[in-house]
Amino acid sequence: MCSKLCYAIGGAPNQVAGSAASFFLQIYLLDIAHITPFHASLVLFIGKASGAVTDPVAGFFISKSRWTKIGRLMPWVLACTPFTIVSYFFMWYLPPFVSGRVAWYLTFHCLFQALTTIIPFSGMTMEVLGTLIGAALQGQIVASAHVSPHCTVNPSVNTTDPWQDSASIPDPSDPLSHQAKVYMIAAGVIAGVYLLGIVVLFLGVKERDDPYALNSDRAIPFCKGLALTMKHGPYVKLTASFLLISTAVQLEQGNFVLFCTHAAGLRNHFQYLVVTILVSAVLSVPFWQKFLQRFGKKCAACGISWMIPFAVMLVTIPNLILAYFVAFISGLSIAASLLLPWSMLPDVVDNFRLQNPHGKGHETIFYSSYVFFTKMSAGIGLGISAAGLEFAGYKPGICRQSDNVILTLKLLIGAVPAILILLGLFILLFYPITEESRKETKLALEELRKILPSSNLSTSVNS
Repeated sequence: MCSKLCYAIGGAPNQVAGSAASFFLQIYLLDIAHITPFHASLVLFIGKASGAVTDPVAGFFISKSRWTKIGRLMPWVLACTPFTIVSYFFMWYLPPFVSGRVAWYLTFHCLFQALTTIIPFSGMTMEVLGTLIGAALQGQIVASAHVSPHCTVNPSVNTTDPWQDSASIPDPSDPLSHQAKVYMIAAGVIAGVYLLGIVVLFLGVKERDDPYALNSDRAIPFCKGLALTMKHGPYVKLTASFLLISTAVQLEQGNFVLFCTHAAGLRNHFQYLVVTILVSAVLSVPFWQKFLQRFGKKCAACGISWMIPFAVMLVTIPNLILAYFVAFISGLSIAASLLLPWSMLPDVVDNFRLQNPHGKGHETIFYSSYVFFTKMSAGIGLGISAAGLEFAGYKPGICRQSDNVILTLKLLIGAVPAILILLGLFILLFYPITEESRKETKLALEELRKILPSSNLSTSVNS
């Protein structure tokens, strides 16, 4: 239990930093760094793509590494952590020059996304908790950079429209340095969380080899293993489904603060709405775990669709109380979307393990390729959404955006995620692993484990 807890804490910084970037990086690039939406789309997409490409490449090199006294993965983690912390901090730093800011943020975002592929996944519960901590820390620290006092009231704005923010003219007395400073403070705090997590991981976790593998087993070659992975039906269906669902969640997270600031008149409440979403997600984790055990994982996937009607309500009904209720319900769906893929992937890996009992090292291929597809799809989604804001006429740094921008933000929060989620759930209907087959696979693997101590011959499995 202590080892599992340390592993969860060690992997949590990835979720903390990733959550902060998901909710706030786009609005930081647009309203603080004053990068155009097109260039912001390049930073977001290429950064995600670099992480997606690096993940299977890192998995390949790690699988080829030799075991050391501290394991196979741990040397990589320790070597990459300092560079991860530095790249994360400079990703939120506002350089004094203007012409090279796009290259600056593109470089450090790519480095950060690539280096985080080395940090292990923290587990389902800690992923949700880490997401909460990251968004809460970032939101509370940087809230003062986006609230209404940084703008003056424009008398020409129709304040009877509940979706119009009365603040619409930038206040020249509010220096940009203050806004940039609070983002750097948040980055420094989360960088400290990274350091603490890695220390706990190193002190509390010891790596072990595959417990199901026979002594005579050999690792599956990477290219052969990747080909087998792409031919494994349950994996293909699961990946395609959550590729769409995770893209929808990324769109919600990436555009939520922009939506609250510019389209919903909730500039002074966005940090509390973000915390409401994530507190709801954390509190619902025990519920979803019980639900999974009693009704099955495919049935629990229906909970992801709960956010659809409430997201539509949020963009159509301008009511603060309703906004908090919608945030709470959305948190339930987001928790399900975070928990389910990492709960179902081990079932796919076990199913593959049973069909290929004499190979080992395939887990790295499964997880790294899954992360590749989800990161790539999320990068494409965020890139397209930012490019859509460019097309709609988004103006960085101003307090009142055009009606076309407001409409675009509403679509990115409501209609587009709804369509992606429904498509993902439709594909999941064809996912073949049921609770019964999962239990049968588990029993078969337990029998395989019992055989290992008595024989090193591969024929013992067939017997």
